[in-house]
Amino acid sequence: MSIDFQIIDHAIAHIIIDRPERHNALDVEHDRALAGAWKRFNDDPQLKVAVLSARGGRAFCTGADIGNYLTYRRELAESDAPTSIISFGGLTGAGDVSKPTIAAIDGICVAGGLELALACDIRLATPESTFALPEVRLGILPGGGGTQRLAKVAGMGVAMRMILTGDTFDASFALNHGLVTELVPKAGLEAAALKIARQIAGNGPLAVIAARRAVLASHDLTLEAGLFEESTLQRLLLRSRDAREGATAFVERRPAAYIGS
Repeated sequence: MSIDFQIIDHAIAHIIIDRPERHNALDVEHDRALAGAWKRFNDDPQLKVAVLSARGGRAFCTGADIGNYLTYRRELAESDAPTSIISFGGLTGAGDVSKPTIAAIDGICVAGGLELALACDIRLATPESTFALPEVRLGILPGGGGTQRLAKVAGMGVAMRMILTGDTFDASFALNHGLVTELVPKAGLEAAALKIARQIAGNGPLAVIAARRAVLASHDLTLEAGLFEESTLQRLLLRSRDAREGATAFVERRPAAYIGS
């Protein structure tokens, strides 16, 4: 199986797509394997944050393996099965993962690969990386959340430009329009992603989960509803042992010993 799952510092999951001979495209088998890796991460309370990357240096992920995965999806479309949300690789559905995720992108990041990246909370990329949602050129649309997430990340105009033309864009375009958070030299990409992951893992775990939830909710809620959600989560946090420990550790000038309660 070409999905590697590594645990770093007992708190960070490093999930690696390892199909460089297929430009890290996912067939049905590897789509399910990646979904299993995300479930493992999500279900393990010791793991606080995940980094998604790929091997080979040429491609982060080129999406679905057309000869296998699209045949599978077409058979489902032609069956009597009810329409359901497509979760590509177990990450692009609604709320598949409840903990922070970081995409470390090096190389071609297109189609489902870009949809995987857009489903992550933080995206780093090398200057050589390229980005596209070219599905319309195959007579389909970006079906792993691309039509929904790209506009929220980069704006309606950028989303329409990318999706309706299928054009490929460079890393500078991606950085300027919010597709990625920052550009990192190839040699330092993994270290940069792990540095951020360690910072996240060292913070109060309840606070991280609640803050992430509040930020994600801002996409769909009115300001008033979002502020109420924020206040509700803050109230729960202020009652926690971790909040008391965080304040005490700050006053005592020592690292906080969070236990997640």
